[in-house]
Amino acid sequence: MNPPIEPPSPERVTQILKQAGKGDQEALRQIFPLVYGELRRLAGRYLAGESEGHTLQPTALVHEAYLRLLKRDEFHAEDTAQFLGIAAQAMRRILVDHARTRGRAKRGGHAARVILDDTAELFESSAIDLLALEDALDELARVDERKVRLVELRFYAGLGIKEVAAALGIAPRTAELDWTMARAFLRSHTEGST
Repeated sequence: MNPPIEPPSPERVTQILKQAGKGDQEALRQIFPLVYGELRRLAGRYLAGESEGHTLQPTALVHEAYLRLLKRDEFHAEDTAQFLGIAAQAMRRILVDHARTRGRAKRGGHAARVILDDTAELFESSAIDLLALEDALDELARVDERKVRLVELRFYAGLGIKEVAAALGIAPRTAELDWTMARAFLRSHTEGST
């Protein structure tokens, strides 16, 4: 029996990510197996609220996001948290594209839904229309792009406030305030979508 393979140190992951940021496609290929488990967990979380007939599976979502990352002209992530944020953004786009191509009515009875767990605490209700959330995030981006990045890292990537603050280069208190304001903005722009 082979001994378990130890994950690389955070320093090694950071080194690989910096190589990928310099255009090294092989480095980007190396990072995927190192974060696959976390990406799979995120994908499973996104798809938990989908209807039974939903055609996307967590593995397919992770692989599609990875392929999109490989096709990017530019890739920049300083650490694992930033990489997960970038991957979460790719997954978000895939889910929205998938919902739109399936012809679901915007905010309608058959709209794609995402279940929000207690850690995200984004909304008081248990589910929200994915397309309504996307529209609200697009509206928020017109006002404050940093808050959109924060939501992606908190909600989509599942990072804590301290991790988000570090990834965005802001103080944890600023991240907490931004999180509170972003939640209020998104809640007000998605009311009636559940």
